[in-house]
Amino acid sequence: MKAVFLDRDGVINRERGEYTYLTQDFELIEGVVESIDKIKGYGYKVIVITNQAGIAKGIYSVEQMKACHDKMQEACSHQIDAIYFAPLHPSVSESLARKPGSLMFERAIAKFAINVAQSWMAGDKMRDLIPAKALGISTILVSEEGKEADADHQRKSLFHSLDLIR
Repeated sequence: MKAVFLDRDGVINRERGEYTYLTQDFELIEGVVESIDKIKGYGYKVIVITNQAGIAKGIYSVEQMKACHDKMQEACSHQIDAIYFAPLHPSVSESLARKPGSLMFERAIAKFAINVAQSWMAGDKMRDLIPAKALGISTILVSEEGKEADADHQRKSLFHSLDLIR
């Protein structure tokens, strides 16, 4: 099985420069719904891998985060196969799950028998891509800014990454 791993904030929903945990602030980026539909049509699992440090910091609750994820799933016609989140932050507690750690990826790889050589990770920061690269997953930096040397590819959005993911 092949998969496309997606960071949440900045790839699926608009990066606001602050934690997004209220459903009214959770705005999908243009083209995301269509992109996920196409990715599923290409035969990939779609797996979200997201750090959610605001939970450990007491800024928002797991329930608030899950409400945003429910909104995301509904908008995407429930085509996201799994959502892995790391609620911890180094200021509170260390975690191997939190990116750039690889535990969330490893759990998904084991659960879905993912072939990493046929898989992709799209993230808007290098910390999203570090664990994917270490596991042999091809990486796409989703950013309109200057190219990061360590990303395999760079595109300005998930939609613009579809030429790579086939």
